[in-house]
Amino acid sequence: MSPVLSSPVVRVALLVLGLVTLMGLVVHIGPDRIYRAGASLGAVGVAVMLLPSTVMYLLDCLGWRFTLGQYAVAVPFSRLFVIRTAGELVNATTPTAYLGGEPLKAHLLKQYSIPVVESLTSVIVAKTTMTIAQIVYILLGIGLGVWMLFPSRSTPADTASILAAPLSVTLLLFGTALFILIQRRGLFTVLFGTLERCRIRVATLEIRRERLLALDESIVGFYTRASRSFFFSTTLFLAGWLVEAMEVYVILLYLGEPIDAMTALSIDALSTLIKGGTWFIPGSVGAQEAGNLMLLRAFGYTDVTGMTFALVRRARELVWIAIGVLCLAFMTLGNRASIQTE
Repeated sequence: MSPVLSSPVVRVALLVLGLVTLMGLVVHIGPDRIYRAGASLGAVGVAVMLLPSTVMYLLDCLGWRFTLGQYAVAVPFSRLFVIRTAGELVNATTPTAYLGGEPLKAHLLKQYSIPVVESLTSVIVAKTTMTIAQIVYILLGIGLGVWMLFPSRSTPADTASILAAPLSVTLLLFGTALFILIQRRGLFTVLFGTLERCRIRVATLEIRRERLLALDESIVGFYTRASRSFFFSTTLFLAGWLVEAMEVYVILLYLGEPIDAMTALSIDALSTLIKGGTWFIPGSVGAQEAGNLMLLRAFGYTDVTGMTFALVRRARELVWIAIGVLCLAFMTLGNRASIQTE
């Protein structure tokens, strides 16, 4: 991550700007109108709304489990779910391009006597398979969006924003393909080779050379010997993304708006792209809501529906953040207890 974006001052400034943007949008549209629309969900609607994200988290956990190889049996699925949820808490609340929680996941796996190298291999490969599935999902959403919106009732600016999305996905696809290629050759092997050719010596890396090269060997071994696990992991993550589209369907349905499965899938996929593109803002606050508002406007929904939708999804994220806090506390206390026992 850029040193500028990682600066605490910049992060606070971006967060404040996001909050101001969010409050400005709410005031402009009308808090009372948004509240009345949100109240129409009801208790049943809220409960049903949480089901898709729960199923998605379970499928994602299964996708990660396939990358653990022989060590998958060492961790009960319930504990693996808790560890992943704790890691996703860090990913969702820190501006680290959704990568900050991955080392935490690997660290928490140490409680189950899984070697550090194998733990890191699993989280790196799982992040890769999840990203591949995400790209496929976004491409599908863009295709459906262009098909439904061009030509349509959306404005030229709305349509242009939809058509601009493939450029972002192309860059993401290129970056992911390059990352996989480097992984197959050995990420740290390539790094050490490049540094040696440039006659650069980094002491902190040299101290860890043996362990880092062992991590390379483990990752390359996974791609060489576990192609079926790679496929199953990617498929499960893709299934998780597809299930998440049902959340869009449920929210808009309970808001009393017309919705179909293809529209829900396209909205969710493009919303995922918006969220990923604003990773440098803590929690994507403000940017995510503004993006979702413009996205739903492109699909013909009103500003009230768009903002209510965005805030309801934000509320769902806050629920999972709270669950993540509990999971992290549970694993941390468990780790301390095991240390004291030893």
